[in-house]
Formats: sequence, C-alpha cells, structure tokens
Amino acid sequence: MSVASPADTPELDATHDPQACSWVDSANRADTDFPLQNLPFGRFTRAGQGACAGVAIGELILDLSRAAPRLADSGDDALRTALAPLGRGDLAGFMALGDAAWRAVRVAVSRALRSGSVLQQALAGCLVAQADVQMLLPCRIGDYTDFYTGIHHATAVGRLFRPDNPLLPNYKWMPIGYHGRASSIVPSGRPVRRPRAQIRADAQDPRFAPTQRLDYEFELGAYIGPGNTLGEGVDIARAERQVFGVCLLNDWSARDVQAWEYQPLGPFLAKNFATSVSPWVVTLQALAPFRTALLRPPGDPQPLPYLHDAHNMAHGAFSVRLEAWLHSALARERGEPPVLLSRADWAEAGYWTLAQMVAHHTCGGCNLQTGDLLGTGTLSGPRPEQAGSLLELGQAGRTPVALGGGEQRSFLLDGDTVILRAWAERDGARRIGLGECRGTVLPAPL
Repeated sequence: MSVASPADTPELDATHDPQACSWVDSANRADTDFPLQNLPFGRFTRAGQGACAGVAIGELILDLSRAAPRLADSGDDALRTALAPLGRGDLAGFMALGDAAWRAVRVAVSRALRSGSVLQQALAGCLVAQADVQMLLPCRIGDYTDFYTGIHHATAVGRLFRPDNPLLPNYKWMPIGYHGRASSIVPSGRPVRRPRAQIRADAQDPRFAPTQRLDYEFELGAYIGPGNTLGEGVDIARAERQVFGVCLLNDWSARDVQAWEYQPLGPFLAKNFATSVSPWVVTLQALAPFRTALLRPPGDPQPLPYLHDAHNMAHGAFSVRLEAWLHSALARERGEPPVLLSRADWAEAGYWTLAQMVAHHTCGGCNLQTGDLLGTGTLSGPRPEQAGSLLELGQAGRTPVALGGGEQRSFLLDGDTVILRAWAERDGARRIGLGECRGTVLPAPL
C-alpha cells in the first residue's frame, strides 16, 4: 500500500509544516504523540472543577476554558463563534459546528502555540500537565455502531469457524456493522470487569458463568460531528465531512459467550459489557499528510455508486501504525515491561473508508447525531503476526501466545492490562500519535 505524496494530498496548510516548533518544549521531542502538528481535542477534569475542553500539546494540555477568550481576541467573529462552546467545556457543541469551525480553531491554536507567538505569555498560565488531570469521554456518546471493515480479521476469523467459506458473499459489497451499546463505553484507564453470561461447551447444556475466553479487539473509533436529518442519507462525496476525528478503541469480547448467542441476531452480551476508548480525538485535518488510496485486490468488485467517489478512493484511507501490548499482573510484580502482541497498519487492514461507513450507515435514512461513535472493527494486517485479537493470534486457543517469563495466553486472565497505541509517520511530515488506550481486567462479580 503506497502513501500519497504531499503534492497530491488535499488539505495541507501551515499547521502541517514539519519544521514548525512550539514554545511548549515537550511538544518538540521526536517521540511525542502530540507535537504542534497534531493538536487533538479532549475533555478533562481537575479536583473541584467541572469538565473542561482542551488540546493536547506535548505533555501538557491547553485548557480552553481559560485560553478560548484570549484566542478569540486575536481573531474574527467566526473564530469567536467556534471557540465559544470550547470555552464552556462543550466539545460536542464544537464538533457540531462542522469543518470550517474546526479548521479555524486548529489554525488559531497552531499559531498561538508556535515558537515566537505573541500569545505565549497570555497562554502560559492556561497550560496544565496531563499527569495532573482525569481524562473524560470526549462527549456524551448517544449511539455506537461497530463495523467490520478489517478484511484480514474477517477472513481469519471466518476461516477458524467456516474453513470452506471464510468470507461471506456480502462482505465485499457493503460495510457490515451492528448496533453496539453506548452506555458501557468507558475512557482509557477504567478497569473492565470480566462478564458473566450463558456459555455452552460442546453438546452440553448451557451454564451461567464468567467468560473463560475474554479477548480484546484493536479498532479505531470515529466521532460524528454534524448529524444528518432523519430520512435523508449523506452523499459519499461529503460523507467524510461528518467525521470530526478518530480515537483508539478496544472492543472487549467474550468469545465463548459470543459463540452461543450470536445466531441469529449477532453479538449481544459478548460485547455490551465494555468498550474502551482513548481520551484524545485526533482530527482528520491532523491526519491529512497520511492519507492514501483505498486499494482493492484485482478482481474484487468496485463499490456500488452510492459508495463510490473518485476522490475518496484516491485519498480516503489513512496510513496509521497500530500496536497492541499486554502487561500481565505477574510481569508488573516482577517489574518487567509489557509484551508486544502485534503490529499492523490501518491502510492495509481496512477494506472500507470512513466516508463509505457514513454513507452506508445513512443510506436508508438513519440520522447520525453529534457524538455518535463508529468503530472500524478489528484491524488485523495480512500476516498472522499482525492480528488484532488473541482469537486470531492464538488460533482460537489452539496455539497459545508466549509472553516470556514462562507465561502464555490463549485468552485474557484477570489482572491483564491491554494497551493499544497508534501513530502516523512518513517522510516529509511530522510524526503524530493517538496516545494510548488501556484497560485492566478485573475478576467477575461474585
């Protein structure tokens, strides 16, 4: 999969200048996820205070409840309007304003945090250390849809259970998805309790018990900005403008529960107990240098017209590198580091773009709303070691994954911490990251 060159990538402007530095020193480190070229949005709280909106910069956060008035004074009426909800801690209100407002704020914040900015003294007191705050969900998530756009994951899992027919015939014609549970979406760092449900082994009668096959799924999540009117679909040519930005997403899965319950309506208790998301939303504007073409294998069907747009096919995918890590309770006790489970790339893993997900979701008239979350589905690479779940890495428990120190895993044990990380980098652009999404497994309730 080749990455588009800067000359043919849309949306690049001064905010993407790879040479630009910030007066916030930690933002200039080569390994930071949050340089000046990123500027992701999130919400946080400190002791005794309500929710605030902020922008990550290096190891710090620009607190927009304090900074918004100072930024507004340096701009026009349109910028003041765009900053108003951010000053109130209402990130969803800002997301609803759309692309022009997002771009105006990104430009203003980039200029304000750039080395030599006349606002440095005014904004220095608006910074807070990320380590000193509690990160929240970016907004109230009203609805959550989990797609299945990772073709290598779909094929690998299908091969485990349907060796003669691993990929169902509808997969290459439309983005497959199901409606998830929004109320159990939790921010990174919140522990996840092992769920209990009905489990049926072999030909035995089902029993009610804690899952013995708890798994993670490495996904990305996309937050909807402006919604659409009920009964009116979103055209593929403008569908991507409904997406505010992306985050890391772990769709925790109880595989033994899923195997018993999923027919005929799909996952239910196997998925609804928890979904973890990273706190920072990286905008599509920040990801613009990492756009690439959506490439299909020769002979695969071209998307139907409502899912086909030449610009989207040329630029609608993103090259983002993905890593999944596991830190066992025993390794933590020994002072040992987490173990890398797999690496993959979104551009290789995904068969459908964000725009196609939005266009298909709304084609029948479904009204997406601000703050809705769309999961990509598990993003596994084409090689076995690039799998985005233990189900694939361990071949459904047949070949446990070695962790070192005498440990191995077929599925997650109590005390295991799963850590997801992702970043984008390429020649001629500044590396930016999505931060991390982590969660630790707690025992099932008694």
